[in-house]
Amino acid sequence: MNSYLNQLSEELSDDTLQQLVEDVSLTFFNKPFKHRAVFNSRLRTTGGRYHLNTHNLDFNPKVYQKYGDEELINVIKHELCHYHLHLDGQGYRHRDIDFKLLLKQTGGSRFVKPLSDYKPEDYHQYVCLKCETLFLRKRRINVKKYRCRCGGALKEKETAI
Repeated sequence: MNSYLNQLSEELSDDTLQQLVEDVSLTFFNKPFKHRAVFNSRLRTTGGRYHLNTHNLDFNPKVYQKYGDEELINVIKHELCHYHLHLDGQGYRHRDIDFKLLLKQTGGSRFVKPLSDYKPEDYHQYVCLKCETLFLRKRRINVKKYRCRCGGALKEKETAI
């Protein structure tokens, strides 16, 4: 696996990714990966995606660019859990026990680290006047139209930055 990581450090190609995914599959799952793995730069907030129909995997190149090969391998393990469980007819969804157990056994990441370039000061902050829950939103919301889950009114909080 280290030889693939060295290649991955040099260039970020789909062929190198394919070899890495196949190697991770054999190493951690003891099963071959028989489909296609590619980088998909259109992915924005997710680290990877498993396609149920084709069994192919897409990976966000930002994961490798921002966090390196260790985080990319964790995302690969996560997507391979979906892949192998689905092909074996077991629970492959995030909420299924089979998925949670296999993810824990292989050491994959449950969630990818944040990929967006937003900083805390870029968010609009709203606080519930009843339960004091804080909400962060990228876009402004109409506080007269929306309410908290508890039914309380929302008020925009002034950011002291």
